[in-house]
Order: sequence, then C-alpha cells, then structure tokens
Amino acid sequence: MSIPYDKKTPHRFDVVGSFLRPERLKRARIDWKAGRISAEELAAIEDECIRDLVEKEKAAGLGVITDGEFRRETWHLDFMWAFGGVDHRPTKEGLPFHDEAAKIDDTYLVGKVAYRDSHPFIDHFRFVQALEDERCVAKLTIPAPAQFFEQFAMPFNLEGTRRHYASKEELADDIVAAYKAFIADVYAAGCRDLQFDDCSWGMVIDPHAEQFFGVDSAGLERVKEDLLDVNNRALEGRPADLTVSTHVCRGNFHSTWACEGGYDDVADFLLACENVDAFFLEFDDARSGGFEPLAKVPAGKKVVLGLVTTKSPVLESKGSVVGRIREAEHYVPLESLCLSPQCGFASCEIGNKLTEDEQWAKVRLVREVAEEVWG
Repeated sequence: MSIPYDKKTPHRFDVVGSFLRPERLKRARIDWKAGRISAEELAAIEDECIRDLVEKEKAAGLGVITDGEFRRETWHLDFMWAFGGVDHRPTKEGLPFHDEAAKIDDTYLVGKVAYRDSHPFIDHFRFVQALEDERCVAKLTIPAPAQFFEQFAMPFNLEGTRRHYASKEELADDIVAAYKAFIADVYAAGCRDLQFDDCSWGMVIDPHAEQFFGVDSAGLERVKEDLLDVNNRALEGRPADLTVSTHVCRGNFHSTWACEGGYDDVADFLLACENVDAFFLEFDDARSGGFEPLAKVPAGKKVVLGLVTTKSPVLESKGSVVGRIREAEHYVPLESLCLSPQCGFASCEIGNKLTEDEQWAKVRLVREVAEEVWG
C-alpha cells in the first residue's frame, strides 16, 4: 500500500532535510580549502553528489526533495554569511554540546544586517527545483529569523552587536527586512515549500535557559516574545501558496545534543501563535517531553512527529512508532499528523554517527509506518 502523492506539503512521510555527506564530497571540500581544487571544481562535485542524492530520495518514495544541505558547512551559518554585516572565523572553543564541542565558525556582526542583491541559496534552490518531477517538490531549509536574531543577541555576541545596534529591536527590524527580501526572491524563483530550522526554542525550554540568555524568569518571557515576534513579522505578507513550516531542534552535531526540555513552557508562544503551516517537532527521546503541549496547536495546522532518531543507527520498532502516533492523536487529529525523522542526518558536514545504509533504513521505516497508519 502506498500513500497518494499530494503536492501540498508537509507529507505524511517527510524528512527534515539534511543527509550524510558522501566521502567524495567531504574530500573535495577539504581539497578546496587547501587550494588543491577550484571553487568551480568543488561546485561540479557538489552538483553530481546532489543529483545522486535526489535519485535516492525519489527511490525512497519521498514526495519532497532537498539538496541534503550538501553545499553547506552548517545548517544555519552559511545562510547568515551571505548577508551584509555578517562575518566569521574558525572557532577556538566551539559550542558546548553534550560530551563534545561543536567546532563551527564563530559568527558575528561587522555592520548592519542587510540583504544583498541576491543570495546563493536562491541558486541552490533552483538546482534542486530543476530535478522535480510529477511525484516530488523541492524544499528549501533555512535558519529561522529567530535563530538569526539569537545568534547576535546572545550574551557571547552582544558586545560586538552593540557596536552596530543601539537596541535589540533595531537588530530585529533589519533581520525582518532581510528575510522578507529573501522570501520574495526565493518565491519568485519558484519555491513553494520553505522550512525554518530553529534551535532558539530548544534553548528557551532548557533548564539552564536563564543562564544561556543572561536573564531572570521575567526576562526569559520577554525572550520568548522576541523570538515569536521576529519569526511572525518576517512572514507578514507572504504569498498564500507558499507553505512555511518550522523545525524545532535541541541541537544536532555528530549525534550529540545541546539542550533538553519539553514544549510545555513555549506552547503558548511557538505552538499556539507562530504563523507557520506546520511544525516539525522532535519527540525521539525523553529530552523532548510529552505530547500534551500539542493541544495548543490551532486546528488546521499540521504537526510532523519526529519519532525516528537520526542520532543513532539503532532502528526503532515499527510497533513502537505506531504506538506513539496513537498517543499524539489524543491531542492532534490524525489527519493533521505526519511523520519524519527527528532531525536531519547531518546538520553539519561531520554528520551523525551512522552509515548511509543505516540512514536510508531510517527513512524506509518512516515510510513503512506512514503507509500503515495513513495509507
């Protein structure tokens, strides 16, 4: 039995977006950084690897295709680096994850945030869109406006940010304007499925959130308001036929994590009030809490349950995944639920600790469960 294809996303059987980089691609990027191959040679290898990935996505039965984020070092920072006012350098310490530091570039402001004439992700999208057929639609994943805002409003970056912005409100205004310009351009390029990836909510719900943000409990409530405001303002006036979803993450680097906590404390902000069409939500282990906060999701919006972990090669049992969908059904009607892996398989180039075969086994499990539940 197979699920009927629907151009409207998200699908019953979906993915967050990133996939493990092939070794050939990893070597090519190392060679490019060392000056052994040109940027054009690297791009040609990226093209070939993405074409191969899309064929595998189609063979897996996916109704959405992505480039696996194969042209990026990280899921979010490459997007930011293409805006005016943003610079970066190799990190010395990295970001603290559970048992490991994420060695991703320090990224900071050197001026006002500004959208340039275009953005490289527009061409990245066009490449994948050209590989669409009657059974699939191209999805583009980008960091949420709140993620962009958080990057430069956090205590570790705030001193530098204040050299260019007198207030966080001014920073938010420029980020909103930049996102509106990007969304207009990518929509004009043909994008109809845009996904915001957002770790900011994952930080807010962590027991150490006040320490992360340098605030007290009242200040943390204002942080939630700021995150919701910047996301919603960036989406004001978007085209009616542009589907926008958001994926909430607690950190995904080399099978490690950064934050923990259920959705309870952000349900009235994120789930009840963020103006997206669908929520991709992690529910792969106890760190994600229970399904009760889903009762706050407005009728008509979809919830994509991330029940199959990308952090481990161990394959979940089909029965356990089906059982958890039935639990979630107590809070969201089955027709508004979908299924996906809990996160991408490679939010950064290093990827998670599983093989490509194990990755595709996870995708296959999601499809089999979706066909059983909704087919």
